[in-house]
Amino acid sequence: MRIYGNREIKTLGGQNTRPTTSKVREAIFNIWRDKIDGCRWLDLCAGNGTMGAEALCRGAVKAVAIEKSSPACQIIRENWQKIAKDDQEIKILKGDLLKRLKNLQGQEFDLIYLDPPYHLNLYNPTLKAIFDYDLLSSQGEIAAEFDPKKSPAIITNEWQLLQEKSYGKTNVNFYGRSL
Repeated sequence: MRIYGNREIKTLGGQNTRPTTSKVREAIFNIWRDKIDGCRWLDLCAGNGTMGAEALCRGAVKAVAIEKSSPACQIIRENWQKIAKDDQEIKILKGDLLKRLKNLQGQEFDLIYLDPPYHLNLYNPTLKAIFDYDLLSSQGEIAAEFDPKKSPAIITNEWQLLQEKSYGKTNVNFYGRSL
């Protein structure tokens, strides 16, 4: 797989991780193009870490990934270490998403990307946890990728829906702080 700057990164074989398609990845980074340089990025259910790698290539100062799979965490670590510059901070956290989010309490992120397995009911509890642990900066945004036919409905009272985008079978909702 290739990312920004025509850089090749490793990916896991098989179907254990579902990478974000290049079309969706490009669209998200186009929407966030003016917010990435200098941002603190949080990649939730990171899979191969492609989104975080892209953010690092585009100038994120910090990238944190949470991923349950040990082999995926190793791939993320290898890719990010190869891409990150000396002044960029990277951290890969293995484990249960909601438990690991609690460990991040007291940290703030500008851009949060959420892409859990579509069939799991993680969207609403994750969005609530991000709010409860105050992980999003005041001007920050969250992007949640989902398949409207396979994912549970996303219902959040904590966040304001900023925009909804559809890319074939994949939808992405963007959230920010309520005004």
